[in-house]
Amino acid sequence: MIETKRLKQEHSPDVAPLQLRCSVGVIANNHETTILPLLAALVDQHLHRVEIAEIIVVISGCTDRTSEFVAGFAANNPLVRIVEQPVWLGRTQAINAFLQECTTDICVIENGDTMPHEYAVENLVRMFADPTIGMVGAQKTLPEMPTHVTGLLNHLRTRMEHQLALDIPRLSEMIAFRKVFDAIPVESAVDEAFIEALVVEHGLTLRYAPDAMVYVIGQSTLGGFMAQRRQSYTGYLRLKQKYGYKVSSLRRRSVLKVAALELWSAIRLAWVIFLLGGLELWSRILGWYDFAVKRNRHVVWDMAWSQKQNVQHRRSQHEKEKTTHDPNRT
Repeated sequence: MIETKRLKQEHSPDVAPLQLRCSVGVIANNHETTILPLLAALVDQHLHRVEIAEIIVVISGCTDRTSEFVAGFAANNPLVRIVEQPVWLGRTQAINAFLQECTTDICVIENGDTMPHEYAVENLVRMFADPTIGMVGAQKTLPEMPTHVTGLLNHLRTRMEHQLALDIPRLSEMIAFRKVFDAIPVESAVDEAFIEALVVEHGLTLRYAPDAMVYVIGQSTLGGFMAQRRQSYTGYLRLKQKYGYKVSSLRRRSVLKVAALELWSAIRLAWVIFLLGGLELWSRILGWYDFAVKRNRHVVWDMAWSQKQNVQHRRSQHEKEKTTHDPNRT
């Protein structure tokens, strides 16, 4: 079993809450097109209760200009440090290299081809003010609109993962956790799930932070989509068999519940589309009748009373609702 270690108590009811310090680890493998915007986004995070003590970029097996770009960025940003691995040995080995170098008890892991929202780190790490929480996951978001079948599959799966995580935390892409272990077994192919298992084994809980958003790019081909799902499922089964830990996506009842809700949403959408089509068709028939038979040109429009609303009032009300539901806005 994995060796664990005790954490110092960070909070006491008799003292003011301390600043939550964290280390951010970026796993980079041939990410020359995305690494600089990612690092800039991390440096420019909006932080209140949280402090980023260091950003450690693990440059693993890169054959492009990722190393050069990160070195240039780090030269002007003392917060950024570099760990280089000449050969790509997988995410697990890269995460272990980060764990050996980080200096805080709260770790944030992000892949080099993602982009965090400006409040992502704050909304992830601030949850560790509760000493019973051991791991928190961000909400995965796809920035691009689906233009092909694979894109639609990516969006559907991402939406279902979000709904599942609201019920049972499913943590991936961008995660934060307490450093209650020194390394992940190198045999692990699903590192986030393995971290979940280690955190739960230590008696800590998992949380999902839907207000901590991370933007990702989904698979572009059906073959890539299938390969990713196949590899993940294999890793989940191995984790369950060898260590007895079952991730949320292996809990059939919860998955079927989410699938049923998505199906019902699709049925309702189809009904609304048919209704819209029917109303549009009937309106065109009536319009043709007015034009061809009644010779009515509708030069003077009859305003629908439901449209006569105070637009400025509605806008102010909408802004007020957004401020009420967003704890980061003032």
